[in-house]
Amino acid sequence: MNRVAMRRGIVTRMARFGHPQGQTAAKAGSRPVLAPAAAVGGGVSLLTLGVLAVPSMAQPAPGVAEGFSLAGWLARAPNYGSDLATAVPFAVIGGLTLFAAATALFHLRERRRAKLREDALAVEVAQLQLRCDRAEVIFAAERRVVISFGRKDDDPVIEGDVSIVGDGAAPRRILAFGSWLTAASAQALETALGHLKRNGAAFHLVLRAASGLYFEAEGSAISGQAVLRLREITAERLELVRAHDALITTRGDLEGLQALLDALPQPIWLRAGDGELLWVNAAYGRAVDAADARDALERRLELLDEPTRTASQDARAGGGAYKARIAAVAAGQRRTLDVVEAPTGAGSAGIATDVSELEAMRLDLQRQMQAHIRTLDQLPTAVASFDGTERLVFYNRAYRELWQLDAELLDSRPKDGEILDHLRAARRLPEQADFRVWKNEILAGYKSLEANEHWWYLPDGRTLRVIGNPAPKGGVTYLFDDVTERVQMESRYNALVRARGETLDSLREGVVVFAADGSLTLFNPAFATIWNLEPSLLAGHPHIDEIVALCGHLSEDADWSELRAAVTGLHDTRTSHSQRIKRPDGTVVDCVTAPLPDGSTLITFTDVTAAVDVERVLIERNDALEKTSRLRDDFVHHVSYELRSPLTTIIGFTQLLGDETVGALNARQREYTSHITKSSAALLAIINDILDLATIDNGSIELDLGPVDARETIAAAVRGLEDRLVERSIQLEIEVAPSIGVFIADAKRVRQVLFNLLSNAVGFSAAGQTVKVAAYRQDDEILFSVADEGPGIPPEIKAHVFDRFESYAIGSRHRGVGLGLSIVRSFVELHGGHVELESGTGRGTRVVCHFPAAGGLARVAAE
Repeated sequence: MNRVAMRRGIVTRMARFGHPQGQTAAKAGSRPVLAPAAAVGGGVSLLTLGVLAVPSMAQPAPGVAEGFSLAGWLARAPNYGSDLATAVPFAVIGGLTLFAAATALFHLRERRRAKLREDALAVEVAQLQLRCDRAEVIFAAERRVVISFGRKDDDPVIEGDVSIVGDGAAPRRILAFGSWLTAASAQALETALGHLKRNGAAFHLVLRAASGLYFEAEGSAISGQAVLRLREITAERLELVRAHDALITTRGDLEGLQALLDALPQPIWLRAGDGELLWVNAAYGRAVDAADARDALERRLELLDEPTRTASQDARAGGGAYKARIAAVAAGQRRTLDVVEAPTGAGSAGIATDVSELEAMRLDLQRQMQAHIRTLDQLPTAVASFDGTERLVFYNRAYRELWQLDAELLDSRPKDGEILDHLRAARRLPEQADFRVWKNEILAGYKSLEANEHWWYLPDGRTLRVIGNPAPKGGVTYLFDDVTERVQMESRYNALVRARGETLDSLREGVVVFAADGSLTLFNPAFATIWNLEPSLLAGHPHIDEIVALCGHLSEDADWSELRAAVTGLHDTRTSHSQRIKRPDGTVVDCVTAPLPDGSTLITFTDVTAAVDVERVLIERNDALEKTSRLRDDFVHHVSYELRSPLTTIIGFTQLLGDETVGALNARQREYTSHITKSSAALLAIINDILDLATIDNGSIELDLGPVDARETIAAAVRGLEDRLVERSIQLEIEVAPSIGVFIADAKRVRQVLFNLLSNAVGFSAAGQTVKVAAYRQDDEILFSVADEGPGIPPEIKAHVFDRFESYAIGSRHRGVGLGLSIVRSFVELHGGHVELESGTGRGTRVVCHFPAAGGLARVAAE
């Protein structure tokens, strides 16, 4: 029974695995079961035959002619009844004997057949056992697991080495694919196994475990069951799988790289060893006017011309990369390309970068530099630049002419110290007690980060203002400004002031000027005589309240109260005021106040006692008043003439010299003439602007509207401050938006606004700081912005900076009467705009003026 059970188990196992011999053996093993049934059937047949043959057993031996039959026997029997009773037992016994004999014969025959069948099955079982053992050895030679899925409610049968999923792992863990496979592999296996169970679809997958191992999964349907075979991939096949994964990864990387290269704007290409194009990107196709990259390859369109390709091939043949800047036609235009083509094993790879704009910018920069050099060469100011090694790298014609140096010497790039030694030997430098110390001080500018300024008084009487600006990359740029003429003009101006003083001293009318704060700034002897005041007391600049107290005994308080209000009062419009003071001693004094453009107040006192005594009548008084008024007007015009007439004369003679009608001028004289013209014109413009402020208070000002160019207006305002900018070493940055265009305004008033703002910004800026001027369009407004890097305005002062006569130093040396920003606001508001102020302590100040571009000005003009 053990052998049969073992055989049946082996046959079942082989049949389960689909082995053909196992299926044959299973079919053959069912034959012995049919043997007992056949034997029983034969016995029954023999028994029936024996019963039928009983009567014949009483007959003689075989060979009797009648035969062995019951009918014949009955026919011959003489005594039927008695013989039948006697013959039945014999018949039964004979039948049983025959049945036993037949059964024995059949049993022997079947036993012999069974023995032969059993021997054959034993041999077959031995062969199957050998095959089973061989299959188990082969199955155990690899780490594999076989999982059989039966009916839906049956548990899967797991056979094999489950340790492939991990040492010590439970058999059921292998069914949790997500616990030992990667997410992608687990998902793929679950999907394929589901199709196998539902549809019987076989599959073959290569799976990757979370541990990095690879497994081969095969699924198939066998005998109505879903069978899953898992085995670890090793040796060469593992390498093949890894190479396949690496190939997929590399292919993805290559596709990503190709997509990136297609997105680049630079044409890129790959060539074979014979120079044939293998691959190009989309930019290459666009550059050669092809439909796409494939079209460029099919048509073999070349971006580079034949000489360039030949030169590249020669360079690569030598083992190096080809690099060159060439001119080529790309996308139907003439472009400049930077081409780099490098060898890549059996071929080459190349890229072309469009540098047309860069080349155009370089050429434009080069042209601008040449223009800058030409401009510097035309400047009257001497300019010389030295590099970090203190050697001369640039000089203009004014520098060569200033020091009378040979061009051959300057072109040899001498050092700064060598030029100083040469000039000292020629006695063209200022005389110094210790030339070595002085020279070291000059050369110390190469180590300084800030600009330095020196004043050189040359032996020939000239005065030079020397500014040394350190260069960002090392070195120093010197500016030699000949200020001899300016010093002379200052001397002339001082003489003019003294002449004005002499004029006032000679007047019989008492003249006095009070500043905006009420302090006395100017008086003549006639004023002291009229009011019996000591000149020494007036020289101490007393306040108007002190003057009122000293003169109170000579007049009534009401008389001086009006004068005090005219000097210290805050009025929307400052106008002239006149009154007559009758003193107790009988003296009659006509007093006239006149506001000055700088915020001061001019008061004239005229003793009209004699006129009053002589002419008592009304007509005579009216004549006296008219005369007094004419005297006042004459005085104002006289003062205006004294301020403007000398400047007009200077400008006229300067223009006469500039026209060279009196003789030809050399370059230096023309330079001086140009300086005089610019400075005088700027000063005259300032005086005219100051005098025009009085008309603002009177309300009689009229705007001369017309198209205004923002850039030209800023330049005009800056020209009046060039000397102050240079003198204080303040940098000026101007930024004008290209799209600003022109706007409708009074160009002169806009220039005055910018001049006042720049003057304040320069005044509150320290040396080396930067003042920024910007103009741009915002919606329907034109904005002018002036910003400085000064100390800024504290919040408590910010609310009063636009008030008149409010002046604050805020830690700087700038002084003023407090009308600059007030005038700015007045002019801007006359145009229909407004002013914004942005400032804070330590953050500088920024003033923005909003001018209507058209609509607001049209409204103002209509009003």
